[in-house]
This record gives sequence, C-alpha cells and structure tokens, in this order.
Amino acid sequence: MKKILLLMTFIAFISSKASAQDWSLSTNLVDYITLGTLNLEGSAATGRHITVNASARVNPWTFHKGDPAKQMQNRNQTFAAGIRYWPWHIYSGWWISTAAQYQEYNFGGIFSQRTEEGDAFGLGVGAGYSLMVHENLNLDFGLSIWGGQKTYIAYACPSCGRITDKGSKWFVLPNELRVAIQYIF
Repeated sequence: MKKILLLMTFIAFISSKASAQDWSLSTNLVDYITLGTLNLEGSAATGRHITVNASARVNPWTFHKGDPAKQMQNRNQTFAAGIRYWPWHIYSGWWISTAAQYQEYNFGGIFSQRTEEGDAFGLGVGAGYSLMVHENLNLDFGLSIWGGQKTYIAYACPSCGRITDKGSKWFVLPNELRVAIQYIF
C-alpha cells in the first residue's frame, strides 16, 4: 500500500505544470494539539480546478512512560495521496477531496487504559474552505472521514501486554479536523 501511494504521488507531481501559484505546503495546527503530531502536506495544481496532494503525519511520543496508570500515546505514521476539486479556483474558496491513506498506529491510555496497535488502509472524503489571507498565504479549514480495513491487536493497558482482542475488521472514522496554515508558491 505504501508503494502504491508513493507511486500515485510521484506521477501526480511530475505530471503537473510548474509555474507561479501552482504549488503549496501546509501544516495542520490541530494535529499539533493531538499529543504533538507532526504533519506536512504538499500539493500541486493540475488545472484550474484540481490539485493533487500528498501528506504525512508522524507522532513518535509516549507520555508518562513507565507509569502504567498514566501512560498515554497517539503514536502513528500516516501517509495519504489524494485529489482536491476547487469549484471556483485552486487554493481559493470551497473544496472537496478524496484520498487513499495508510496508517500504522499505537493508540491508548487517553480515554481509558485500553490500547490498540495495528495497520489501517482505506479511502477518505473531505470538504473545506481556504481563506486567502495574503497572495501567498491561506488559512485552510476542513473536515474529513475515512473508512477501510484495519488489522489490530488490543491490550488491556498501555504497558501490561495482556491481549484482549485481535483481528481484522472494517471501520469508518473521523480522519481530520483541519485548521491549517498554507503557503502558496
């Protein structure tokens, strides 16, 4: 799945024209609030109404490690490649999107002691609005959901190692609440 996403991203970027206002880099501020998830998204215009996007999110942090009662983590590596449609003009106004996504994750200790780790892959859809602050700077707002297949192992607590469930199942989950700073060049 990773190879397919990388290939899709590579083809999309080399097929797009390279001129002013056709490329952007953004970072989602909300991801930093979710236990320090680092993130970056790049996009390229392929026409007046279409951009192709590639993004990565990484969270390597474990908090209160060594204290089973307080340990919590939202560790993940997430890679996505997708397309956005802009009804008016790229990087301006409303947009809708779709993306293929892969995630390796270890989540737990936040709302309960239950911890789950595994791999997930699937497709997502989203919508949002880009507010032009300056010729080269936008505030990007959006919401997305994704669904697919996950293979997982669930544990009773973050550090005890007692398996409570494992397997593979389908899911539909919220994917992203987006409040991003986007630089356009």
